[in-house]
Amino acid sequence: MEPGLSLPDVQTAEQLLMEAAEMNPGAWVEHSRHVALAARNIAEVHPNLDPTRAYTLGLLHDIGRRTGPNRDRHLLDGHDFLTELGYTDAARIAVTHSFVIPDMDTLQGDWDGTPQEWQRLREVVARAQQTDEDRLIQLCDMLGLADGFCTIEERLVDIALRYTFNARTPDKWRAKLQLKADFDRECGVNIYLLLPGLVERLLA
Repeated sequence: MEPGLSLPDVQTAEQLLMEAAEMNPGAWVEHSRHVALAARNIAEVHPNLDPTRAYTLGLLHDIGRRTGPNRDRHLLDGHDFLTELGYTDAARIAVTHSFVIPDMDTLQGDWDGTPQEWQRLREVVARAQQTDEDRLIQLCDMLGLADGFCTIEERLVDIALRYTFNARTPDKWRAKLQLKADFDRECGVNIYLLLPGLVERLLA
């Protein structure tokens, strides 16, 4: 690793994902690959984003699932793992990808860590300075299932069925739908058109 490098190169990120998949195989691995592809495709037409960085961050956003099976604790596990490697931007996004609203109350489902870990995650969320890259991965996390690209509405249902919902879920849904509208405007195109096969599937 080069000194001060905030995220690994693509080859290293791929290796980290493969190692994590061996530790905890599951649908999350292919989900991560689809998030990475969506992030790269959108970054290619966005005025302020780098496609290679976007792809790398997408590959690593769920890397905390290497310690699984786990639920929301994967956010902190990913942050800690990537921080230890020195990849500070990737570590931040391992947490912020779940916080389109930076409020712990928006997490869905029961916390599967300790109270001390909950408090530490809260502190990480509070000090995170989100950028366009954070926003991009928040968006792309909603565009990829294990078997391909999806609409935000499809992904919202997928998450709700697995994690249930709470009083803040409608706020979170509205924020995610607004995020897509913002990226459509910033990119000058409906971003669904940038995801191979999605529109064709919807029209079939």
